[in-house]
Amino acid sequence: MDVDGGSRGGDVAGGAGAGRSGDERLGLRERKKRLTYQAVSDAAIALFLERGFDQVSVAEVAAAAGISKPTLFRYFPAKEDLALHRFADHEDESARVVAGRSGTESPLDALHRNFLDGLDRRDPVTGLCDVPEVLAYQRMLYAAPSLAAGMSAYRSRSEAALAAALGGRMRDRLAAGQIVAVLRVLALENWRRMDAGERADRVYGEAVEAAALAFAQLRDGLGECG
Repeated sequence: MDVDGGSRGGDVAGGAGAGRSGDERLGLRERKKRLTYQAVSDAAIALFLERGFDQVSVAEVAAAAGISKPTLFRYFPAKEDLALHRFADHEDESARVVAGRSGTESPLDALHRNFLDGLDRRDPVTGLCDVPEVLAYQRMLYAAPSLAAGMSAYRSRSEAALAAALGGRMRDRLAAGQIVAVLRVLALENWRRMDAGERADRVYGEAVEAAALAFAQLRDGLGECG
């Protein structure tokens, strides 16, 4: 991720764009911020994978990213956030899928479709990804207790967002808890098989079948939630 290039682009646009709208300038600032987030997280993960999460200090990450430690903490309040940043875009994914579904599609059908699409793309979030770098990253997550705790908090926020998208009632909160748990079990089983040396292409068919079984059980138990 070329943060410097992104910064130069933002500066040039800002200097020459006196006629730009506030929304456009905000878009440039947001883009620069996202690029910085990604670059710092990438630098941190490279160090974590090389030496282990607990063996790398925040000061070392800041130095590798070319920023000061106080600047780093403005982007990432905790060291664990540096490693878990890759999940940021997925935290409310289930909620977005439910909110954006067509009027004729049920929440469970939309979530099932989205998970199948992830399997087809070998999305690491589904666990069905045998890229060595991805497997190394996932091993790091499971090896560090503090990162495991961070993942638990991530799932809690994902569950809350999904419950709100379903309607926010008690039954919606119960349904969201079950759905998030099922997605976690499906992904964990896929990851375990990848970690054991199986190939994603060979496991794909069984992963699709497992997802079909899981969502069938959800439909039996939850009915038409949302």
